[in-house]
Amino acid sequence: MVHLAGHMIVLILAFFSGDAFSSSPVMQRNRVGDVKIPFKNHLISTSYMLKTRTISRDRVNTIQSNMALHMSSILSMRGGGGTLSTMVTCLASTPSSLFHSCLGGLALSTVLLKFFLNFQPSSITTSDASSSSKLVKVEKPNSIKSLQLRFLIVFWLLRCADWLQGPYFYEVYATKVFHGQPASLTLISQLFLTGFASTALLGPFVGRATDVYGRKRGTLAFALLYSLGAASTKSPLLGMLLLGRVLSGIGTSLLFSAPESWLVGEALQYEKGGDYLGETFGLAYAGDSLVAILAGQMAGAAAGIRGPSGPFELSIGFLGIGALLASFLWKENVAEKTVSSKNPSIADAWTVVRSDKKILLAGAVQSLFEAAMYIFVLQWPPAISKAISTAFGSSAATPYGAVFSCFMASCLLGSTIFGKLTQAGVSTESFCSIMLTLATVAMGLASWASSSSASILTNAWTQPLSILVASFFAFEACVGMYFPSIGTLRSKYIPDSHRSVIMNIFGIPLNAMVVGVFLSIKRLGVHGALLCSTTALTLATLSMFTLSRIVGDQKGDKEHNIK
Repeated sequence: MVHLAGHMIVLILAFFSGDAFSSSPVMQRNRVGDVKIPFKNHLISTSYMLKTRTISRDRVNTIQSNMALHMSSILSMRGGGGTLSTMVTCLASTPSSLFHSCLGGLALSTVLLKFFLNFQPSSITTSDASSSSKLVKVEKPNSIKSLQLRFLIVFWLLRCADWLQGPYFYEVYATKVFHGQPASLTLISQLFLTGFASTALLGPFVGRATDVYGRKRGTLAFALLYSLGAASTKSPLLGMLLLGRVLSGIGTSLLFSAPESWLVGEALQYEKGGDYLGETFGLAYAGDSLVAILAGQMAGAAAGIRGPSGPFELSIGFLGIGALLASFLWKENVAEKTVSSKNPSIADAWTVVRSDKKILLAGAVQSLFEAAMYIFVLQWPPAISKAISTAFGSSAATPYGAVFSCFMASCLLGSTIFGKLTQAGVSTESFCSIMLTLATVAMGLASWASSSSASILTNAWTQPLSILVASFFAFEACVGMYFPSIGTLRSKYIPDSHRSVIMNIFGIPLNAMVVGVFLSIKRLGVHGALLCSTTALTLATLSMFTLSRIVGDQKGDKEHNIK
């Protein structure tokens, strides 16, 4: 805990020491996933951890000796000598010390990036401007600062409520007793799938209601439905638990469409308000990584006091505060009226998607990447657990909390990179193409490292655990870059008249892919599931390169016509 507190202080200082709400160069850049990242589903990891294979103590000693020898030789060549060698060996002596060391390294990397890699462009780039346009640094309007503050404080409170429920999803249902028998893994899996199914089936209808009746009302509805879902965990009745999962699934659709739609709709009411959307999304998801780490610690404390339902009770408080602030700080905005329809409909929204290839490609990137991310969420615990058992012995405990914190620190690093590249004037389309390529390579390596063929590796730097850790950290950094990127792309290409409903339409294939892999997990195994994730990322990368090419061609045609 002391290690984590120290690392958190470093990360928080890095986040709040920049230009978050001060003057900044404007970057004109004109997201619907059911995103609940790690620890949501111990129900999968539990069954796999029971099957983790064991290895001999001689093999463990050989691997650890190789690690120590390798580090020692490197340090000796560089003049480090025995003391540093011993220190490094100690840092990787147990799984817990290894991941706490990684967390420190990630925190330091974020700080260095934040403080020492500063782009100071002298111009504003616009989404239509040519690369030769001059940049002009301008003072951020007070109205935009106010908008960012009003959005971010509510967004982080609502996200904190969501994160609080994740770590104890399995435990809170595993404590239930039905007909004298504790809840089975199969039953808990069905409860989990109920939430996914309600998100997929009801999401488009929820999105349409949000566009018609207001994004602020949609955000308040999320707080109410999610509070009822959290309160249902106190019930001993199976029917009430199922109803709570349905309500939570609907709430998830609202969480990942209503606040973002409100922000975009509100920003477009200000002069050049859209210029700052990329920056705002970057701040939102960088802060969200810190919120996730803090929520994990609060969830553990609440569970220690109130049991597995304690974090759900605490989340109701955050939902109430967030809803109260939204009621007073947010003005209502609704979707723009269309010419052909008084109110946006699901059919109209689908017509809009089919008529614009850029919307379809951006939606494909969203569905494919977030499906891959969800599959990763379900599979990283058993993958990491098996690799740790191979490296440290079957009795070694997997420090899931430290691993999760490393993932969130990686996300923060990714969000920071997004902010720096946006500040430098790099187009979101070009940046996103490179990011997706990196994510695909990282997941491909992780898939290979989780296969039986990787078990022959014994070198300290190439054994499965080293490859998995590096690959998973790289992928999580891409997750940190992805969310502000896709938010920026959606604000550019999805029309405000159908924003929420289109965002939820793309959630249908996302949830279908995740449920399909979930139902086939016994046949696929961890390796097969991660391979499915790699395939989805490959298709997302191809979609993004196609979108980037279309945008580039249109920009070239426009410049040619101007000449």
